[in-house]
Amino acid sequence: MLTGHLALVFAAAFAGAAFYINFAEHPARLKLDDKNLLKQWKPSYDAGYTMQASLAVVSGAFGMITASMTKDWRWIAGAILVLANWPYTMLGIMPTNHKLKAISENDAGPTSRTMLETWGRLWVLTTPMRRPARRSSRSAWACSKRQRMPRTRSPASTR
Repeated sequence: MLTGHLALVFAAAFAGAAFYINFAEHPARLKLDDKNLLKQWKPSYDAGYTMQASLAVVSGAFGMITASMTKDWRWIAGAILVLANWPYTMLGIMPTNHKLKAISENDAGPTSRTMLETWGRLWVLTTPMRRPARRSSRSAWACSKRQRMPRTRSPASTR
């Protein structure tokens, strides 16, 4: 089922993006001086926000479509888990984002660095939050694949 495959692919990309930010991009960014740290974070965050919001919406939509087509609740669970990151992002991370975006690059210093370190600690929680969504979608996909496999008869049962 194409919609199930797409839900799984987009959920995996969504989880992978968080993993990349947490374990590669942000730690490397923190090695920059204060001004360049903030200067690099701003456009990176804008691009990442757009990409990850799109991945979440598309994965959630494909999960819901697949649930409707298969009547399998696991697809709904996966879609809800993908979208469950939004409240945490809006309530937990977004206030820090707004404060960081309000700081001009010329005003970057120890305060903005501390805020970006806090942002990294807040953001690291999104990786484990995304894994259950991918697992739920993968589980539903695997079960639906098993249900569609044709059953073969053994030679002894055809007599």
